[in-house]
Amino acid sequence: MGKRKSLKDADNDVSMSGQHGDDDSGSDSDTDLVNVEFEWFDPQPDVDFHGLKTLLRQLLDTDAQLFDMSALADLILAQPLLGSTVKVDGKETDPYAFLSVINLKEHKDKQVIQDLIKYLSQKSSSTPALSALSQLLSKSDTPAIGLILTDRLINIPVQVIPPMYTMLLEEIAWAIEDKEPYTFTHYLILSKTYDEVESKLDAEESRPQKKKKKTAATGGKLDTMFYFHPEDEVLEKYSLCHATFEYTNKQAEGAADSKRAFQELGIKPAGSLMLIEAGKFEEAVKAITEYVNAPI
Repeated sequence: MGKRKSLKDADNDVSMSGQHGDDDSGSDSDTDLVNVEFEWFDPQPDVDFHGLKTLLRQLLDTDAQLFDMSALADLILAQPLLGSTVKVDGKETDPYAFLSVINLKEHKDKQVIQDLIKYLSQKSSSTPALSALSQLLSKSDTPAIGLILTDRLINIPVQVIPPMYTMLLEEIAWAIEDKEPYTFTHYLILSKTYDEVESKLDAEESRPQKKKKKTAATGGKLDTMFYFHPEDEVLEKYSLCHATFEYTNKQAEGAADSKRAFQELGIKPAGSLMLIEAGKFEEAVKAITEYVNAPI
């Protein structure tokens, strides 16, 4: 399978913004825009190992310790012409984002994939909305499911994502032409969501302005679910099934406060699974591109 992407797309300047100050009014004066030139690369086996491990740990959150992250990173790097990384200072630097796909059937004998399949089976079997996934994973012969792993640093804009998915479609097509094992029946996307939760610090301090929010919460947990990856909301529309699940390893006491999404609220992450039939995957990728490029 030959080289399939240029190392640099000079037209991809993306604005990154950040909020400053304690004022939550959201005024334009509080926002800094920085033009950053992103570069898309093949995974670099000699460079990306530690950066990939960091992003994989972020993706799996508190459950990362259940898996051999080194083996998982090595597996991704063993297929360097499939998937992408995003960098800003050349290919010798750590990735800011990555996307890859792993054939669960092809690698079912590897311990880290066995651990992942067991984990995914447990989560799907205990979640009624994921019954279709549970049935697939319970088959004696592991189906040809493409497990998509992707994550990015928190300030990386969603605009970097459509090119990675588009290139992945091209790479899979080329791999199939070369008789490589990337003919999938389904794609399974592992991702993350979060809930906003009442701050324990605020409760301890008994601030009157915070107490008003309790009427919209149950047990400290607010009703609204948020996406770490905005494109997931689009992908869900094309899924055979999708749902969130709680991590096996609970976050430490006070961790929600250390991960505050806004000034007043902490966040509680959860896992997310989306199963997409192979025949609908290309359409889903096009929908992501349209969503990201839509005028605001």
